[in-house]
Amino acid sequence: QVQLVESGGGLVQPGGSLRLSCAASGNIFNIYAMGWYRQAPGKQRELVAVQTRGGNTNYLDSVKGRFTISRDNVKNTVTLQMNSLKPEDTAVYYCNVRGTNYQYSYWGQGTQVTVSA
Repeated sequence: QVQLVESGGGLVQPGGSLRLSCAASGNIFNIYAMGWYRQAPGKQRELVAVQTRGGNTNYLDSVKGRFTISRDNVKNTVTLQMNSLKPEDTAVYYCNVRGTNYQYSYWGQGTQVTVSA
C-alpha cells in the first residue's frame, strides 16, 4: 500500500508565498517522477511542475520563475515552493508520483491553495 501525504496549503494574499510538501511511503520503489498538479473549479487538472529521478524539471509556463520544485530521492519527498502567488493560482494541488513508463501512478488527497486579498 502506498500513501502520499501532502501538507502546506492554505490562504495567502496575492504576492505571498506557500510551500507544499508531499511524502510518499509504503511499498513504492524506483520512483521516476514526482510532481504537482492542480485543478481549479470548472477546469481540467493540469501539470504544475515535475522532477524526474535524474533531476530534470518541467514547469507550467505560467508558474515559471515563481515556483520551484525539489525532491529528495532518499526520503521520497517532493516540495513545491510557490512565490509571487496570484489569484489565478487558486486551486486544489495534488501530489503525484509515478514509475518509469507509468508502470504505476499514485495521487495525494489534494491540498487547497487560495490566493485572495
